[in-house]
Amino acid sequence: QVHLVDSGGGLVQPGGSLRLSCAASGSIASISTMGWYRQAPGKQRELVAYINSGGSTDYADSVKGRFTISRDNAKNTVYLQMNSLKPEDTAIYLCNLNGVYREPSSGIFRNFHSWGQGTQVTVSS
Repeated sequence: QVHLVDSGGGLVQPGGSLRLSCAASGSIASISTMGWYRQAPGKQRELVAYINSGGSTDYADSVKGRFTISRDNAKNTVYLQMNSLKPEDTAIYLCNLNGVYREPSSGIFRNFHSWGQGTQVTVSS
């Protein structure tokens, strides 16, 4: 299996910055897409940013120009740099990675779709 650990959240004032990280571990063969989602209380989970294996990115309109997603393939890690944070950015942020891993018991390559545990981001004065 593939295990994700995301971190970097916290309390920040409006206009501030945070950098989230999500590191994957396990018998990973390749990672295709990496994404960051967020879920605020009483709202549906939404896609914030996405990056594919070729490095192409996409962002929710609400974060364009403020957030930047990047990936380090050697470390199986995805980052989200968040600048000019607003109170409406307050949410639990979760990473999502999709790819292929090698099942240790059988040696068979299988697809994985894994989520991090979530990290709280609170933007407040």
